[in-house]
Amino acid sequence: MATLIKTTQDGRKLEVVGLAIMLAGKLEASELIEVKDHPYRRTILATVPEATHMAGRVPLTRAEAEIVLAAFNKAEADVLGNPVAIHERFRIAAMTKAREQGIE
Repeated sequence: MATLIKTTQDGRKLEVVGLAIMLAGKLEASELIEVKDHPYRRTILATVPEATHMAGRVPLTRAEAEIVLAAFNKAEADVLGNPVAIHERFRIAAMTKAREQGIE
């Protein structure tokens, strides 16, 4: 089930599906980054002064970021109730860790 966050100026939908943020049906991000921690914060704030978070390339207001976080919390609660999903999360985490250490 997708949670609509907003529609961009060019008509694409930004949605949360599970633990992913999708833009026009394609993965955009798996986490939010606060603008204050973003390497391009000055450019972002000059362009979109009301932005508080970034979802990949998409700036979000505080209200939009709260919708994303609520959708993530719901998806995470659903995952914690499903043993297959828990196993998959551990498998992905192990693969990510191995990749970071140069093991492929």
